[in-house]
Amino acid sequence: MDWSVFKIFSWGLVVFGVFAFALLIQLWYYLGFFSRLAFYKRKELPVNTPPASIVICARNEDDNLAEFLPHVFAQDYPEFEVVVVNDCSCDNTSDYLKEFAKKHSNLKIVTIKEDDTYSHGKKVALMMGIKGATHEHMLLTDADCKPNSKDWLRSMMQHFTTETEIVLGYGAYEKQKGFLNKIIRYDTFMIALQFLSFALARKTYMGTGRNLAYKKSLFFKMKGFASHYHIESGDDDLFVNEAATKQNSKIEVSVATHTISRVKKTFGSWFRQKRRHVTTFKFYNGGSKFRLVMMSMSQYLYFVAFIAILILQFQPIIVLSLFALRLLIQMIIFNKSMKQLAEKDLLLLAPFIEVIVLFIYPMITISNMFLKKNKWK
Repeated sequence: MDWSVFKIFSWGLVVFGVFAFALLIQLWYYLGFFSRLAFYKRKELPVNTPPASIVICARNEDDNLAEFLPHVFAQDYPEFEVVVVNDCSCDNTSDYLKEFAKKHSNLKIVTIKEDDTYSHGKKVALMMGIKGATHEHMLLTDADCKPNSKDWLRSMMQHFTTETEIVLGYGAYEKQKGFLNKIIRYDTFMIALQFLSFALARKTYMGTGRNLAYKKSLFFKMKGFASHYHIESGDDDLFVNEAATKQNSKIEVSVATHTISRVKKTFGSWFRQKRRHVTTFKFYNGGSKFRLVMMSMSQYLYFVAFIAILILQFQPIIVLSLFALRLLIQMIIFNKSMKQLAEKDLLLLAPFIEVIVLFIYPMITISNMFLKKNKWK
């Protein structure tokens, strides 16, 4: 008997088992969760236009405010205010806000002055903005974000009921030329695919501060950011992770309600942004961490086992057929979901970018172990 052939077969069988296990987990996520967003249909909602506060934090954002704030004030809504927190800006932010105030009586300016003895992050600025907000229903976004239409505020507010306290929206990045732009937007799409799909499954675990609404009373019921104030990031995802229940969260994904943000121009600046964002993961609740870790680990196991099994040449026709099955289901889900989120130009490149992103995330994790964390600027 040729024992070398037997060993290759045995190893092939083991690796095939790992591959099949990882594939099943992947299909469970795609069919059990991600399909919820892919085939989501917005229900007709009763007219609901409670007075609302749009809260924006700005530190040295004069150019962005000049360009994007007019779109915020242009919302088609009966009663709303715009609360802008001028957080220690040393550019022309203050002057721009004074000019806006002359034209818009519903602008409320909250100013935080520089303190040499005390430094603070974005959470303090956001907390000051929320405290300064007049209304119970609040919609949060960033100074470098533009609402996609005049119906952004109306559509987000329509979801609020006595039971609903959180509404999750999609914060997109502007489309530009270049492969880096596609990587950033794919990563943003995948994060949204996950948190929006899990929210539809009543397992809400995060939202993005670029497009997030919640009630002021909920903020104070959770004691604001008290439980994670010591963490630089997390004013959006950690708050939602702690405050969300099975009943109190809804999503809004119509294209008219997206916000469009400035996108990073270099890999280094995006990488530093990602380093700051991923630091919050370890503070998620147990269920959220388990589901996200299972999703991520199954991806790595799937691709590593696939490559290994091809090298071992174990049942290549079966393996390639299963690979094609996963790819087909993935592309169907991506096609429908990208249509929902207006990212369909990423579809054909998605399988390739998926592999690239799988290389980038370990680099981010390792760099966070050895480098200083970025601060709110």
